[in-house]
Parts: sequence; structure tokens; C-alpha cells
Amino acid sequence: MRTYLDHNATAPLRPEARTAMLAAMDVVGNPSSVHAEGRAAKGVVEKARAQLAEAVGAPNADIVFTSGATEAAALALAGRGLKAAPIEHDAVHAWIDPVLPVVDGAVMVDDPGACALQLANSETGILQDLPQGLAVSDITQGFGRVPFSFSWSGIGMVFLSAHKFGGPKGVGALIFPQGTDIASQIKGGGQEMGRRSGTENVIAIAGMGAAAVAAQADLAAGAWDRVAKLRNILEKAIEAAENSTIFVGKDQSRLPNTSCFVTPGWKGETQVMAMDLAGFAVSAGSACSSGKVKVSRVLRAVGLDDDQAAGALRVSLGLDTTEEEVMRFVQAWTEKRARRRAA
Repeated sequence: MRTYLDHNATAPLRPEARTAMLAAMDVVGNPSSVHAEGRAAKGVVEKARAQLAEAVGAPNADIVFTSGATEAAALALAGRGLKAAPIEHDAVHAWIDPVLPVVDGAVMVDDPGACALQLANSETGILQDLPQGLAVSDITQGFGRVPFSFSWSGIGMVFLSAHKFGGPKGVGALIFPQGTDIASQIKGGGQEMGRRSGTENVIAIAGMGAAAVAAQADLAAGAWDRVAKLRNILEKAIEAAENSTIFVGKDQSRLPNTSCFVTPGWKGETQVMAMDLAGFAVSAGSACSSGKVKVSRVLRAVGLDDDQAAGALRVSLGLDTTEEEVMRFVQAWTEKRARRRAA
């Protein structure tokens, strides 16, 4: 029996998204064509755009569909020379000057109009207070899990990726006020209001729109409150089994589903492999690149030393996670820890 506890990496496809995508598969036309079939495909795209606008609280904003948050980040950040903190995702970190300090998990923003700041961190789950006038925010991990409205945020641009909230992989969006001047990174036929050329991925876009509506409905219904309680149960049980465990961001506001904890002397990637063999999908606090394991700069930025950061494990729960699954994970993790100590 497999148990999936890696929802920050990607969330399962929502039934609403699957239904919308299956329906879109029967729509033949190209959204740029003027005939009836093309208009039907265009209608699918525009319906999803309206759904996403409503879900993210952006009724009067422009929304450009992209291949994901990475492309949307490039569209928002390229050539702007914005400042940010080292905790940002690689897709943002590639374009910014990582000079903003992090104090007790919180990023100190000195000039919002010249800065980018994420809503939530994928590794630690720590939430940031987004200041009015902020230039750009990556809301990928937070959307659908914590309240957010573009219209009242006062932020210049935000972007997100569908697969983090139950949509399909390979589609994202950049959201910004109408009339904002954005230089297209992909030249061609001028689709997406001239901001992103290339025929729209109608099927994936349909899934994104449906997933966004469903995600916002779950949030409004308080569905993540139950998940937060499960996260707390998990952490109390882990702490009882291993009192030297460090829970990253425990005293800060966090995503309701995310626990990042450090076990001194037990490398995160070793834990991931051990738990995978035990039937659980989780992630380490370190990132693998070109076959080499690197200590997470995010964990360094929030105050961990290299040895501590190397022992980080991230467990990210979903709306379908049960208490029984959480306790089975704790039991398996505790057994693996005991065997390692005895070795």
C-alpha cells in the first residue's frame, strides 16, 4: 500500500479538472481560428480564464496562460533586476538579486516596488506577509490553501501553477493589472494578448480553471483546517519519538499541510529512500542537481547550519490524507529511526 505525502511537489488531479479536460478533448478547433470550431475552443480558454480570475480575486486583471509557474516567473521577472530573499524557488532565484535578509523566517522587504516575495515556501511552508506595492509574488504554494485575493493585495504581478492545487501539470498563469506593459518572451503568432505566443493548451487550461474553482471552494469551506490538525498530530508524534527533532518554522505562520523537520545525524535523502521503501512518498529538504546533493539554501536562510539542513525531511499532506495514514507514517519513520540508531 502506497501513501502519498508529497503534495507540495504536486497534488493529485481533482475530479473537476479531469471532467473539464475530458470535455475539452472533444473540442477540435484552434482557439485562434475564426470559424465555429475555433470559437468553441476559444470559449473553453476564456471560460477557464474567468474561472481563474474569480478564484484568485482578479476580476479586472489580465491573465496570461503559460506552460507553468517557471515560464510565468520568467515573463514577470526577466530584465527587471528585482531584489528578493534566498528562500525563493529556483524559478524566481534565477532572475533576482538575493539580498533581502530573513529574520525568524520572515523576509525583510525594504522597497516593495523593487522586490519579489513568495506567499508560501514549498520546503518549510512558512508564510510571508506580502506588503502593498510589492512588484511580484509567487503564490504557487499558497493558492487554494490560504486566503489570497489579487484585487486587495496591492501586488503588481502574481503567478501560479495548476498542478499544485489539483490541476494538470504543464500549465500556469501570470496575473497583472489590465494594460500592464509586458514584453513577450516567446515570439510568434501573438496569442494571449500578444504576451505569450503559441497555440494555447486548451485541455490543460480547462483543467486549471476547473481546479481553481474547486480549490477555492474547499478553502472557503474550511477543508484545510482538518489537514492542519493532522499536521499537528504528526509533529507531536514525531517529537515524542525523537525529542531532538527540529521543526522548521513551527513558531511562524505556515501552510496548514506542511511539516519540515530535521533529525540530527540522519540525512534527508536517506530518510526519503527509507520511507519510499516503506511505502510513503515524502521529500528531503535538499535539492538534487546534476547528480549532486546540495544543502538547501532555503534552510540555510532560515537559520539552519549545513549539518542540520542535510537532515531535513518534508511531509506535505493533502485534503484526502487521513489520520490513519499519518500514524502509519509515524510508526514506519520511528521504526526506521530505531534501526539506524541500533546499527
